[in-house]
Amino acid sequence: MTNRPETRHRHSIRLQDYDYALTGAYFITIATKDRSCLFGDVVDGAMRSNVWGQTVQDEWEKSAQIRKEIELDAFVVMPNHVHGVVVIVAGAGRATGRSPLQTGPSGRSLGAFVAGFKAAATKRINTARGSPGEPIWQRNYFEHVIRNEDSLNRIRQYILDNPWRWEFDRENPAALKPETDYAWRQ
Repeated sequence: MTNRPETRHRHSIRLQDYDYALTGAYFITIATKDRSCLFGDVVDGAMRSNVWGQTVQDEWEKSAQIRKEIELDAFVVMPNHVHGVVVIVAGAGRATGRSPLQTGPSGRSLGAFVAGFKAAATKRINTARGSPGEPIWQRNYFEHVIRNEDSLNRIRQYILDNPWRWEFDRENPAALKPETDYAWRQ
C-alpha cells in the first residue's frame, strides 16, 4: 500500500492559537469508536447504563480527584458518547522548564484531561472484558469554549435533556429524524 500524504491530512477542529490550558469552562463530547452503543440503552427518556457505562461514569468522577486543576460540572453518559462540562480552575499552575519533554497535549490542559479520561476508562473496560488494546473511543473529541453564564446554562440543560432527545440525536444510529443543529448554540 502506498502512503499518499495528500489523502492523509487531518485538519484540526480546535480554535487556532487558543491555549486549552487557560482557566475557563469547556463543553466536550466524546464518542465511541464507530459510534458503537457500548454503554447501555435509553429507555423512556432515561439512560440505563450497563457495567461499561458505569465504568465511564466512575472514571469521569475520579478525574476531579486526580486532577486538581479541573472541576467537573454537568455530565451524561449516553449509549455511544458522553457530554460534559470541564472547568479548568485558576492557580493550577503550568509545566515548568524542568518538566520532561512530552508529545501530545500540554499538561494541565483540556486535551490532557480528555486523554487521561479516555485512557483510564479504556483500560478498565478492556481489562474487565478481556480485550486488551481494543479501542473504545473515536480518535478525537468535540469541544466548545464556554464564554458566558447564559451559554453555560443552555449547555447544562442540553446535557440534562440529552436522554430525552435520544430518538432525534445525531449520534443515535437508529434516529429517524436526527437533529441538524444543537439547541445549546442558540
